[in-house]
Amino acid sequence: MKSPLLEIRNLTKIYPLGESMLGARAKGEVRAVDDVSLDIQPGETLGLVGESGSGKSTLGRLVLRLIEPGSGAIFFEGRDLLAAGHGEMRRLRRNMQIIFQDPFGSLDPRMNVEAIISEPLVIHEKMTLPARRARVAELLRAVGLDRSILPRFPHEFSGGQRQRIGIARALALRPKFIVADEPVSALDVSVGAQIVNLLSQLQCEFGLTYLFISHSMPVVRYLATRIAVMYRGKMVEVGDAKQITEEPQHPYTRSLLQATPEIAV
Repeated sequence: MKSPLLEIRNLTKIYPLGESMLGARAKGEVRAVDDVSLDIQPGETLGLVGESGSGKSTLGRLVLRLIEPGSGAIFFEGRDLLAAGHGEMRRLRRNMQIIFQDPFGSLDPRMNVEAIISEPLVIHEKMTLPARRARVAELLRAVGLDRSILPRFPHEFSGGQRQRIGIARALALRPKFIVADEPVSALDVSVGAQIVNLLSQLQCEFGLTYLFISHSMPVVRYLATRIAVMYRGKMVEVGDAKQITEEPQHPYTRSLLQATPEIAV
């Protein structure tokens, strides 16, 4: 057994309740992620499923330190991410990227495609302009787009094309680990199926490890090696994809399977 690429130990994120509509301070808290422990092995896709508000996206952002946990530990290739300073975290981010849910909101409308995909290379890599442009063209080919789109802007593309641009940006630094945060939920079913197939193809081509977040059990079942089920901030079941989808142990997992329609992928 290989050492896990990512180890999550007793991770917790608590948000205090804000003010009510009448201005009175509400008492209590929301445990968005509640004492979650999880391992992700190199080269696997761990599917993370649950209904809206279950804590899936919060967990995805926590493991990348896009938001800070209240307690717990996160290790990436054995390195303690929560102990990493700004400089070390900047270096580690080369190997950890995210694909966002909204393929329009995640792209800067003032930047053209070349600038969007080049941005990580400008920040992290010392490359000549011709070398950078060659890398960008290579990334576009990998996601099924043509270099002729480089001067165009996000509003000129369909949702599926914008998501492909976002995926190309996530791949720019050749990361080892990608959090895919509901990357097909804002797309039509047929377009979403194309993106799921693209992610599967890219995993083989680039040797990627995914945390694939979704509320759709059929999508996760198609793509994932293992499945983890979240409910109200807690991890209620983790197992092999076949076991989770054919012999679920937790009532909530069974309810998810019964509630989600089948889709063609």
